[in-house]
Amino acid sequence: MFRSIFLRKMIFLVLVALCASALLSATLFNYAAGEVSRDNSEELMIDKARSMADFLSDYVESHSALTNAERIQGIKELSAGYTSYDVLGAFFLMYDANGNLLSSSKPTTSEDLQLLSALDIFCTQNMLNNTDNKNLRGNLTYGEDKISVKVIQVPIQANDDLTGYLIIGDSITSNASTITGFSQVLILSTLLVSLAMLIPVYFASKRLIRPLNRVTDVANALGQGDFSVRANDQTKGEIGDLAASVNELAEKLSKSITSVTTERNRLKEIFDIISEGIVSVNKDLQPDYSNNAIATLFEKVPRKNLFTEKLQLIPFEEVWADFENCLKTGETYERTIEAKDCAYSSTIVPIKDNEKAIIGATGFFRDISEQERLEQTRRDYVANVSHELRTPLTAMRGLVEPLADGMVKKEEDRQRYYGIILHETMRLSRLIDDMLELSRLQARTLAFKTFPFDLNKLLSEFETKFKPVMEDAELNFSVEYKTGPLPTVMGNPDRVEQIIVILLDNAKKYTPAGGSITISTEYSDETDQVLVSVADTGQGIHEYDIDHIFDRFYKADRARGKKGTGLGLAIAKELLSYMGETITVQSEYGEGTTFTFTLKRVTGSVWY
Repeated sequence: MFRSIFLRKMIFLVLVALCASALLSATLFNYAAGEVSRDNSEELMIDKARSMADFLSDYVESHSALTNAERIQGIKELSAGYTSYDVLGAFFLMYDANGNLLSSSKPTTSEDLQLLSALDIFCTQNMLNNTDNKNLRGNLTYGEDKISVKVIQVPIQANDDLTGYLIIGDSITSNASTITGFSQVLILSTLLVSLAMLIPVYFASKRLIRPLNRVTDVANALGQGDFSVRANDQTKGEIGDLAASVNELAEKLSKSITSVTTERNRLKEIFDIISEGIVSVNKDLQPDYSNNAIATLFEKVPRKNLFTEKLQLIPFEEVWADFENCLKTGETYERTIEAKDCAYSSTIVPIKDNEKAIIGATGFFRDISEQERLEQTRRDYVANVSHELRTPLTAMRGLVEPLADGMVKKEEDRQRYYGIILHETMRLSRLIDDMLELSRLQARTLAFKTFPFDLNKLLSEFETKFKPVMEDAELNFSVEYKTGPLPTVMGNPDRVEQIIVILLDNAKKYTPAGGSITISTEYSDETDQVLVSVADTGQGIHEYDIDHIFDRFYKADRARGKKGTGLGLAIAKELLSYMGETITVQSEYGEGTTFTFTLKRVTGSVWY
C-alpha cells in the first residue's frame, strides 16, 4: 500500500500540516505568553510602586505637623530601606514636588548606573509635571543595545497635596525559560499527536485509494482494449462520480470501437475481395496495409531486387517515387506501367488527418494487361480486316476500270476479266461470312445445340467424300481407328464436320503432291474423351508461328502466297470452345503437322 503515491502524499501532507500547526502554535504561544508576561510584570511594578508610594504618603499624612522640609527628610530616610534592587525587584527614583531628586536605588554595576542616569534624564524631560496626581506610564530605550525599560510614575501625596514623585523603572522581559518549556511541551505533544494520527490517516487514505485504484485498473484495461470492465460507481462523493464517468466513457468507447471495428472489417473484406491491389504507407514511406490482391497482382513482373522489402511488394521504382512525391506535395499521381507481357495502372492519393496534415498515402493498382492486349488485338484486327479487304477490292478495281473505259476489246478477254471478278467477289463474300461467324462465336450469339451422335458414321462419310478430292491432288488420304470403333460422343455433328473440313483444307493446302493426310481417332479411358487428329506430311509450322496459329488473320509462311482468309483455325477453336472442347497442335518444320481436338463420350443410356 505504501507504494501508492497518493497515500505517501496524503501522509506527507498530514505531517506537514501538523508540523506547521505545531510551529505556528508555538510561535503564537510565545508571542501571547510574552505579552501576558510583560503585562503581568508591568502590573506587578505598578503594585510595587503604589505600595511604596502609599507607605510614604501615610508617613506624610501622619506627620502633618512637621514642616515640609522635615517631611521631605523623613521620606528620604524611609526610602533608604528601598535603595537595594532586591527589595523592590526594580530601580526607583524619588523626586520632590519641584522635580528635585531626593533618593534613588544604589547602583552596583556600571549598567545599573547607566540605567539610573537614563531614567533620571527621561523622567526630567517627560514626567514630573503631573498636575492631576495620576499614575503615568512610559517606555524608555537606551544604550547601544537599545534596551527597553518600562517606567512607572506614582505621585506621593498627603491630604490631596502633592509631596513628590516615585519613579520605578526596569526592563520588562517575559519569563523565557517558562515559555520555552511550554513551547517544547507543545511541539512534543503535537509531534506525538502527528504520529498517532498516522494510523487513522493510513486507513482513511486506504479507503480512498481502493476505489481510485479500481478506477485506475479500469482505465488501464480500457487502454489495453478490454471494454468489459467497470468501476464501482456506488461510492458516494467525487470518487463515485469519477467511477460513473469512467463507466460511461467505457460504454461509449466500447460502442465506438465496436462500430469502428465493424466498419474496418467491412472495408477490409471489401478491399480483400476486389481485384485491384491496394497498398497504404505511412509518412515514413513504410507499408501499413496491403490487401490480398496485391500479393498476386505482380506475379508476372520479374523481381529486380529481392532484398528490398518495398520492391518485393511493388516491383517498380517509379511507383515508390510517386509515393514519395505524393507525401511531399499532397497531390494525386497516376501512371501506366508497362512491363514484359503485362501492364498496370497506378493511382497514388494522399491520406490527411482532421487538420489537413498529410499522414500517409494509398496506392491503387490494376492489372490492365488484358485491356492492353484487347486494345492491341482490336488494332491488329482492324489492320488485318483492312488488309484482307483491300486485296480483293484492289484486284476487282484493276479489272473493272479497263472494262469501264472500253479498253478490253476482245470478248474472250472480257470473259476472263469477268471470271476473275467473280472469283474475287466470292472470295470477298467468304471473308465477310467468316468474319461474321467468328464474331458471333466470340460474342456467343451464334447458337447451336449439342447432342449425342455417332462419330464413326461421320468419319466414314468423310472418307468417302474426300478420298477422290485428295487423289486429284495426288495425296494419300486415310481414316484410322487406333482403338477400334468409337463410342457415342456429345457435340454438334455439323460443327464437328466444319472443324474437320477446316483442318483438312489446311492440310491439303500445305502438303505437296505425294504426301499423305490421315484422320486418326483414339479413345482415352482416363479422360473419358475421344481424340480426333488430322495429321499431314506437309511443310510444318515454324516454332515462332505455332503460338499464333489460332489467331485471327494469322497465316504461317505468307511468302508462299497460300490462299485463304486466315480465319479457319480461329473459327475451329471458337467452335470447340463453345462446345467445351479443346484443340492442340504439334508440328516440326519440314516434317508435318498434327491438329488434335477432343470430344466427350456420352455416359448413360442414349436415345436418338
